Amino acid sequence: MTQQHKFLAIDQGTTSSRAIIFSEDGAMLATSQKELRLYYPQNGWVEQDAGEIWSDTFSCIREVLKQHPDVTAFGITNQRETTILWDKRTGDPVYNAIVWQDRRTAEFCAELKSKGLEKKISEKTGLLLDPYFSATKIKWILDHVDGAKSLAEQGHLAFGTVDSWLIWKLTGGTRHVTDATNASRTMLFNIVTNQWDDELLTLFGIPKSILPEVLDTVAEFGITDEKLLPKTYDIKGVAGDQQAALIGQACFEVGMVKSTYGTGCFALMNIGKEFKTSGHKLLTSIGYRLNGKTTYVLEGSIFIAGAAIQFLRDNIGFFSNASESEALANSVQDTNGVYFIPAFTGLGAPYWNPDVRGAILGLTRDSTRAHITRAALEAQAYQTKDLMNAFYADTKVAPEVIRVDGGLVANKFMVQFLSDILETPVDVPVCREITALGAAYLAALGSGVFESLDDISKKWNASQHFQPTLHKQTAHKLYDGWKSSVESILKI
Repeated sequence: MTQQHKFLAIDQGTTSSRAIIFSEDGAMLATSQKELRLYYPQNGWVEQDAGEIWSDTFSCIREVLKQHPDVTAFGITNQRETTILWDKRTGDPVYNAIVWQDRRTAEFCAELKSKGLEKKISEKTGLLLDPYFSATKIKWILDHVDGAKSLAEQGHLAFGTVDSWLIWKLTGGTRHVTDATNASRTMLFNIVTNQWDDELLTLFGIPKSILPEVLDTVAEFGITDEKLLPKTYDIKGVAGDQQAALIGQACFEVGMVKSTYGTGCFALMNIGKEFKTSGHKLLTSIGYRLNGKTTYVLEGSIFIAGAAIQFLRDNIGFFSNASESEALANSVQDTNGVYFIPAFTGLGAPYWNPDVRGAILGLTRDSTRAHITRAALEAQAYQTKDLMNAFYADTKVAPEVIRVDGGLVANKFMVQFLSDILETPVDVPVCREITALGAAYLAALGSGVFESLDDISKKWNASQHFQPTLHKQTAHKLYDGWKSSVESILKI
């Protein structure tokens, strides 16, 4: 039997940094994880210590390599849009990392919107004008951090999303690069021409000299600095977290959809080689770019998915463990007319309304914590149905099956109800760490161990398959109730 190749996936997320070693068959061989602190200096501001992101990640890398030093290559996946600026000469950040959730530039975005600039930005980047993306975060640092602008003008400043920052550190400051998926989330990258856009750079007042070189998703990203680890390793694949999940889920055919249920929910549909903007407030991004050829995705973002269950556990005390929510939901036949709208930070796609807030509607004297818990889980299906309707309106494609992942898919009630409301089969993959697996598979492609995306498709297997069981009329009636509930809070 031939020796299996091993690949190290760096999975740097919003709440933790991890390193996982996979075999080429997708088996997890070793894992190490460190929780990452978030800082909230002001209302709506969210930051991280970029030094901590690096030291935690490096510590995890060292930990797993002790067990399996014979790794063929590294792959990286990361929280997207989070923005780091550092001095190229010292490698020191000039300010904390500004996290994707940060809203400090909302006023500036509203100002640009009022000037009618959103359409132009969408036509180039596929994105909506929102503080979410990196461009306005970079501008904020240049405008508000002492000396940042002059460092940029002198050519000493580097900008990167988290992947860029980690590559810079891993290669001892020799490589300032990113991949096309991460670049596509900055609001500075023209995803039609696949270049940094001079017009957008001028609009945001950002010098081109601070930007990384943009490579394919599979490329020569660099070699680890020989002083860091006992031996050197090639970094062969990089993708933002949602795109890495798309790759891990092997959604390579047009119309295939993956939906990830973590803190929030992110659904991506492969729309093929042709760029198109959404008419229904979805985002268009680069799904992956291989051998210079771009595959695009439509993306729908739901801000609160698993966080709704955490809210019931931590804030309301309905249960002590999130896993208890499944039995509680199953203990009642329905929600008794209760709808839970988890708009704690506004509503994402297809509404993009940051000002509405969460609500529990339809409460009566008979309502119990079981009804409310069930309603919070059902909300995930209704929110996803909103996205699927928007996908269909944009593409006229209805997926044959939805591939799901993320912590919340351990809840079988939620996944079954998702299948019922979507009226579509839902598959859960064997590997639960699908985002990290996507990064490992990119490294396998970059190393030549995999020859093509077909090799990834062949490795994909479902551990569970859910079929719709609810009567269609019932599903439609329940979803109509959701739509009425959302309309009522949008009017408040």
